Amino acid sequence: MAASLKVEFHFDFGSPNAYLAELALPGIEQRTGVKFNYVPVLLGGVYKATGNMSPAESLRGIKNKPEYNALETQRFLRRHDITKFTMNPFFPVNTLALMRGAVAAEIEGQFESYFHAAYHHMWVEPKKMDDQQVFRAAFLSSGLDIDRIIARAQQDDVKKKLIENTSNAVARGSFGSPTFFVGNEIYFGKDSLRDVEDEILAQLSSERRKTA
Repeated sequence: MAASLKVEFHFDFGSPNAYLAELALPGIEQRTGVKFNYVPVLLGGVYKATGNMSPAESLRGIKNKPEYNALETQRFLRRHDITKFTMNPFFPVNTLALMRGAVAAEIEGQFESYFHAAYHHMWVEPKKMDDQQVFRAAFLSSGLDIDRIIARAQQDDVKKKLIENTSNAVARGSFGSPTFFVGNEIYFGKDSLRDVEDEILAQLSSERRKTA
């Protein structure tokens, strides 16, 4: 049953919360036996379609809330024993090239390496990843055949796939990143991961009862 339950992680490399959430997913996979499907979406497209905006914009000028968000981030880091995280000084970064690259890397069979390299250069050793030269040099330093991925990312099917992922996410209720789907149940934000895990276990248990 664990193999048949569809669980999705919708991400954009520009979201620090998506990066932090992803670091906790292997533990959930180990405890539940499920595997998350990683779905690249364009967060700027999600925001445009929903009228949403980044926390950096929405929290500007609000007293106490940005400080509380920072406190919650520190709690999350401690809870999940995360030590490799540095706020990107160039934030916000235009992630169009990064996200097209993720789609292209999946097609080219390089998704896992690309995924981890992209997050490393965004949130571990942060760089201005919307600068084409910086982008290329960063991935080369991680050992990727990035020129192949860059070329593939310019193809219409890759561009179309990213648009489709983004549109489908919005149609299903998404308004930001990270967003998770457990079957048809939607959850938003890194702080919903406990609920995501509970829902996975609940759906697995329900299916076992049905087949018992």
